Amino acid sequence: MINLARDDIISSPIMSFSDILHRYLLSPLLSVSSQTTTTLSSNNKSRKPISSSVFSYLNDFDIDPTTGFMPNKPLPNRLPKLFKPWEEALASAPFLLSLGDDNDDEALAKRESSRLWRLKLVNGPILPIDSLLDDVPCLQRAHHVLAFLVHFYMHSIPLNGSSEPLVVPASLAVPLVAVSDRLGIAPILTFADTVLWNWTLKDSSKPLSADNIEPQTLFTQSDDERNFYNCCASIELRGVEALRIILDYDNMSSSFTGDSDFTLYSDPDEETHTIQRISEALARLARVVDELTEILQSVRSTCDPHAFYFRIRPWFRGSDANGPDSPGWVFEGVDPSRQLELSGPSAGQSSTMHALDVFLDVDHQLAKPRLPAPSEQNRRADHTFMTRMRKYMPGKHQEFLLYLASHHRPVRDLASRTHPLRQPYDSVVLALKRFRDQHMRIACLYVVSMSRSAAATIRGGCPVGAMMMEQMQQQQQQRESDHVAIFQRQPVRGTGGNELSCLLKASRDATVRTLLSGNIN
Repeated sequence: MINLARDDIISSPIMSFSDILHRYLLSPLLSVSSQTTTTLSSNNKSRKPISSSVFSYLNDFDIDPTTGFMPNKPLPNRLPKLFKPWEEALASAPFLLSLGDDNDDEALAKRESSRLWRLKLVNGPILPIDSLLDDVPCLQRAHHVLAFLVHFYMHSIPLNGSSEPLVVPASLAVPLVAVSDRLGIAPILTFADTVLWNWTLKDSSKPLSADNIEPQTLFTQSDDERNFYNCCASIELRGVEALRIILDYDNMSSSFTGDSDFTLYSDPDEETHTIQRISEALARLARVVDELTEILQSVRSTCDPHAFYFRIRPWFRGSDANGPDSPGWVFEGVDPSRQLELSGPSAGQSSTMHALDVFLDVDHQLAKPRLPAPSEQNRRADHTFMTRMRKYMPGKHQEFLLYLASHHRPVRDLASRTHPLRQPYDSVVLALKRFRDQHMRIACLYVVSMSRSAAATIRGGCPVGAMMMEQMQQQQQQRESDHVAIFQRQPVRGTGGNELSCLLKASRDATVRTLLSGNIN
């Protein structure tokens, strides 16, 4: 086992920084007895520590050894005094605003306060962000605040049927783009804003865990929205164990030499031992992914589908939420020639799930000849979706995924050449398939079924069934009937404007084609 102190690594005259990263970033087994270790607490389970010798290199990618892609402590509760107008606008928004397409009495009563809230932002100054540029947590807080403000602003505007683009005022658009450029992330609400950066500790005397965090910012102030974010955060925290196994694998696979043939060292005992360790790591990874599926399924008992679809999800919609027919958003004061990514938050922006895809070599772009052959629906799906979703991740996390894809020894190739590893590898792929099967069921329950129900056309927010139907006037009922007929002819889209069921099935089927059993490539 290699045992080098950090100073020894940095001072080495014959190793480039990329060599150092390749050899030591993915080597959590470099621990020595004198080094300190940290244990992750999530779901009340202890985690095997990652050695402190890896800490600084993980930090290069803004990854914490104990919390993964989530920060190891909450972001600041508020930005410095200069940015008080942003913070005050965000604090008041949930109480003054309502969805612009919500016509129930409570929502209509907020129309005037919504208009005045938006007007204040329209007339507000463009605040300079220079003082934040070298403070990453404050930059993340600024992105979080501005992105939520943009979605509060845009979705509180009453709908008038116009096809003209909607305008994001310069007081929000200009600083949000500047902050986003600095962080390397899309200038829109993202998974990072709603989950990774959207939490605080319930009890500051206790460590970060899935049971000890709560969201900082909510559109609806509802338990359903709170529980939805907590479910996503729990998946990220449990996913740290998956990330650790991926990092461990690269160290273990170093016993194999050569870029493609995976030639073994001559010692047969070492060969057997290494294969056994990799096999056990893959078995652990399969169990972790199954636990992620259990966490995902748990959302059904804590977040009501009606509340999610009618009250929460509309706030998430991005500029292209209605697909090609979306009027789009214009960012006032920003160079109009810039092609901004404005699709809104999606589970497809989780770096944890992308890391699993990279590690297992899941081919979402249909670039590799694998079986079973893609269906016609698979071919119709947006094959660039997963790649595009990386632009909505923090820049450092994007860099990590690129690094992982280009530097680690492909486990799929190794397993295809090493018979004892084929079944353990396939067990991880099948676990990921089960996760995506569950994701499809959740999407069907929370989005597809809701969108195709007759009650989905009642813009009074969350439907309450027949009782509300009986209260509708005949003219209103006729308009709703017409709306249903039109809606059912249209594809159900995700918050980013993609055909939802087509996209999710394509992702699941790409995972199936990753299996080695019965495959050709």
